[in-house]
Amino acid sequence: MTGNKIRVFTISLGCPKNRVDTEIMLGTFGDNLTAASDPADSDLVLINTCGFIAPATEESIDTILETADAISDLKNRPVLAVTGCLVSRYGALSEQIPEVDLWLSTHELDSWPNKVRAALKRDFTAGKHRAVSTAPAYAYLKISEGCSHSCRFCTIPSIRGPHRSRALPELVEEAKHIVSRGVPELVVVGQDSTAYGSDLADPDTNLRTLIEKLLPIEGLEWLRLMYLYPAGLTDSMLSFMAGAGKPLLPYFDIPIQHAHPDVLSSMGRPFARDPRKVIDRVRKYIPDAVLRTTIIVGYPGETEEQFETLVDFVRETRFHHLGVFAYQAEDGTPAGEMEQLPEELREERRERLMAVQAEISREILDDMVGKTVRVLIEEPNGEWEGLFNGRTWFQAPEVDGITYVSAPEDGPELRPGMMVDAEVDNVTDYDLVTLVK
Repeated sequence: MTGNKIRVFTISLGCPKNRVDTEIMLGTFGDNLTAASDPADSDLVLINTCGFIAPATEESIDTILETADAISDLKNRPVLAVTGCLVSRYGALSEQIPEVDLWLSTHELDSWPNKVRAALKRDFTAGKHRAVSTAPAYAYLKISEGCSHSCRFCTIPSIRGPHRSRALPELVEEAKHIVSRGVPELVVVGQDSTAYGSDLADPDTNLRTLIEKLLPIEGLEWLRLMYLYPAGLTDSMLSFMAGAGKPLLPYFDIPIQHAHPDVLSSMGRPFARDPRKVIDRVRKYIPDAVLRTTIIVGYPGETEEQFETLVDFVRETRFHHLGVFAYQAEDGTPAGEMEQLPEELREERRERLMAVQAEISREILDDMVGKTVRVLIEEPNGEWEGLFNGRTWFQAPEVDGITYVSAPEDGPELRPGMMVDAEVDNVTDYDLVTLVK
C-alpha cells in the first residue's frame, strides 16, 4: 500500500443496480480511495458479479479465474474480494476457487467495511457517499432492493430477496449530493420502480412523492425512470407524470416480456394480460412518450402463432427501443422445469423480432434528420478525433442507441457532461449522427 491511500481495482458486472452496489462499497473508503487501472498496482481487487442467468454466471466465474491468475505470482499480491449475485445465488465458492480471499453476498453489504478492513489488515474511516463511477454525464439512483413478484422464469427474488424500498430522506440526500457534483442526469432504477414505498410504514411515500422531492433539485437537467411495471402506471400516476414538467423525461421503460395472454399467464406476469392497455394508457396521457421494453422469446410452450402475435404487437406499438432475449432455462425456477424449445428456434425467433425492430427504429430515426436535438455528451469517441459519444433525451445510458456529436472548427469546445444543441445529419438503425449548431 502507498501512504494512506487504498488502491482498488474494480470490475462490476451485470445491471445498473449492481453498479450502484459497487459504488456504495467503493464509497466506504472515503478519501482513502485511489482507483487502480491495473490489478497488479492495487491493494484490493473487487469483482462484483452477476448470476441472473447462465451466461452471466459463466462470465462472472471466467472473470474471477482470469483475475486470480493474473495476480497469482505478484510479490505483493492484492486481496481478491468477490461480491454480488453469484455469491448470493451459489454461496461462497471457496473450495472451487480458493484464490479468493473474501466472499460477500448481496445480503451482507452492510458488513463490507469491517470485512475489508480485516482482509486488508488496515483501518480507515468509512466515507459517507457513493463513489459514483458514471460521472460526469449521469448517475443511477437505486431506490429499492429485491422483488416480490413471482415470475416463473426469474431468479431475482431468490437472489436479492423481497422488495425493500430505501428511505425517502436517504434517497433525496444522495440525489442532491450527486447532482451537486455536476452530474446532470439521474436514472432511477429498481427491480420494480413503481412499487417504491409499498413496503414502508408511511402510506404517503410512493414513487410520486419521490419524484416530487427530486424535481426541484438545483442542477438536475434530466430525471429518467426505468423498470416501470405496467400495474403501477395507473391513470392517477400517469396524470401526475404528464403534468410534472422538467426535468422529468417522458421516457417509459416498461418490461412487458410478451404480448400473448397465454404466454403471459404461463410466465406468471403480475399485471393485466393485455399489454396494449398500458401502452394505450401511457399514450393517452403523454402522446409524445418514448417507449422501451424487453421481450422474452422462445419461452417454454410458445407456439409459432403466439410468437406471431408478439411480432404483430411490436409492429403495431412501434417501440422506440426494444431488448429481445432468447429464453434461458434457469435452475430453481418453475419455467426451468418445463419442456424447453430447441435453442436454435429460440435464437431464430430473437433474430426475427430484432429485424422487425431494426426497421421500426430506423423509420423513427429517419424522421429526425434535419431536426435539432439536445445532446448530453458522455465521452470522446476514441476512434475519431473531435467526435464525441452522447445521448438525446430519448436514449437511456447503456441500453439504447447513442448520438455521435461533433462541432465545427469555430464551434464550442466539447467536454463530457455538457449539453449542446445539435442538428441531426444522419442516422443508422439505432444511432444519430449530429453536428453542433
